[in-house]
Amino acid sequence: MRLVTIDDIRLAARTIEPVAVRTPLLPCPWADPDRPLWLKPENLQPIGAFKIRGAYHAIARLPADARARGVVAYSSGNHAQAVAYAARAFGVPAVIVIEDTAPEIKVTATRAHGAEVVQVPLPDRESAAAEIGRERGLALIPPFDHPDVIAGQGTIGLEIVADLPDVDVVLVPVSGGGLISGIAGAVKALRPQAAVIGVEPVLAADTAEGLAAGERVHWAPADRARTMADGLRAEPSELTFAHLRKLVDGIVTVTEDELLAAVAHLARTARLIAEPSGAASTAAYLNHAADFPPGRTVAVVSGGNIDPAVLTRALAG
Repeated sequence: MRLVTIDDIRLAARTIEPVAVRTPLLPCPWADPDRPLWLKPENLQPIGAFKIRGAYHAIARLPADARARGVVAYSSGNHAQAVAYAARAFGVPAVIVIEDTAPEIKVTATRAHGAEVVQVPLPDRESAAAEIGRERGLALIPPFDHPDVIAGQGTIGLEIVADLPDVDVVLVPVSGGGLISGIAGAVKALRPQAAVIGVEPVLAADTAEGLAAGERVHWAPADRARTMADGLRAEPSELTFAHLRKLVDGIVTVTEDELLAAVAHLARTARLIAEPSGAASTAAYLNHAADFPPGRTVAVVSGGNIDPAVLTRALAG
């Protein structure tokens, strides 16, 4: 299986430059002096999450005639917004399939970007999107299981190493694995000695279990849906798991309480609004630093599209 290369990621960086924000690295004065921390705030992207990178790159790479017919995607919310935003930028129609338990803030935002939204139960998202694509002749833009999507997400890794060439550890939230696959591809090509560590909720730790077993394992959607981190409920594909096995140095799991506390911590100390999924890497730094190497650390804050009720609960806690 061909893995995404640094050349693929560099091409993606040139492609997405007109639309994706080159987010800064924010130093954290409250961090452990032996483990200085920088935040990579992807919540500052136009759609509030890193997903714009992969979605725009994948749509840009479609043949012109296929792109003109429009696109379809399935998502828990952030990829939905990204595909809707990118499709509008290209002036093409988009249909997005979202699970019926997704936060309303993400559903509303997706519609606001001009997409048609279809809501189905979580286990039916992928099949519903495929059926709509066949019926309407739309190109499927998957949330993680595609080389162009992975390459787009990998541009974050390019930026991290460019801004912090001596980075030692990169903490990345893990769901379907597209984000960490791309970031690890870039970081390992440019800074091989750096450790790339994935972060998962304890309640959706299928990747951690799979890497320990040496093969993908399946958790039922109902089990993965227990976590409040709705952006971390997917499971890796064959393609992303191949990247994970080759490039990722370990997985740390975090509890629901740790996720919620990290949301509050980012709001109070960094003035960043992060959803629980986006706060996962910060939760790992705050609670599980002994589980990964010391040194200059970057935590990717992957998104900030938080349900207002969850933010209120975090700040009240």
